[in-house]
Amino acid sequence: MGIKVVRFEKENQEQWGVLSGEEILILENTYASLAEFLEKGKEEAKSIQAKINVETIPFNEVTILSPVTKPARIICQGVNYSTHRSETGMEASRPPYNMIFSKADSSLSGAYSEIKRPPHVKLLDYELELGLVIGADISEAVDVTNENLHQYIAGLVIVNDVSARDVQLPQGQWLKGKSYRTFCPTGPYLYLLDKEELPFINDLELNLWVNDELRQSANSNQLLYKPAETLTDLSEVIDLSPGDLLLTGTAGGVALNLTLEVNSIIANLSIPYQQKLELLVENQLKSGKYLKDGDIIRCQIKSADGVINLGEQMNKVVMNKEKSLIDSK
Repeated sequence: MGIKVVRFEKENQEQWGVLSGEEILILENTYASLAEFLEKGKEEAKSIQAKINVETIPFNEVTILSPVTKPARIICQGVNYSTHRSETGMEASRPPYNMIFSKADSSLSGAYSEIKRPPHVKLLDYELELGLVIGADISEAVDVTNENLHQYIAGLVIVNDVSARDVQLPQGQWLKGKSYRTFCPTGPYLYLLDKEELPFINDLELNLWVNDELRQSANSNQLLYKPAETLTDLSEVIDLSPGDLLLTGTAGGVALNLTLEVNSIIANLSIPYQQKLELLVENQLKSGKYLKDGDIIRCQIKSADGVINLGEQMNKVVMNKEKSLIDSK
């Protein structure tokens, strides 16, 4: 069985622990980052359940933090499920290349934190994704296979790739539209995989609810580009380090639903930005599926037999009341 590693805050102190039932077994040592934990703390985490007189604390009595910490590269796969490709106005079949973009690590937030909607964002969307935490340095081209994948993947996390569609699409800025602070709820814990559990990566059930309405339901076996080939692809281009995060893509069921006609208008560089923005907002708000203040998003990822269970996220959407320079202009 894998290990559920928790990063939490109690009385303004950040600590690490291992979840056992409803209790957190507190690690004696502290770690400044996930990278440091993976380097120095994994063995302590693996052995803590065999120790006696371990300090514990109830899971529901602490503030759960994202197990992925800054600094970290957050690398994302786009439109990696056929169902999501269809609803974005693309061909459903596997494309000839892996779509890759990134997300700022300042967007990281906890599994129960509030998602703060910028006041100017009207098309706030959700994207449940299986997150893979990198476990080894990759600084040159490597051939990653299902047989050696365990050498590069430390564990799994639930991630919600929250997206401001009215920034991402009409501006053509995916990084900006997906990187507002709190736009990356991660956790509640990092599931450290045993080598024997690696095959489960390609057979996990993903479900997301908005206000108890099931919106997304898929299985990771539907991924068009699998983790091994994606890491091989990425190794040709960029460096990756322990503690970095790879998001494997979201399935169908998001609020976004584009027709080919709207897609072509958004992609047309000769059409003024404001005109594209207004058309997109008017077209998309008709569905009533975009997130509103007060909405509750709930996410789960687990294997059908329950051997692997990444826990549950629950995040409330609120308006960001901090001063916005954009809205004051």
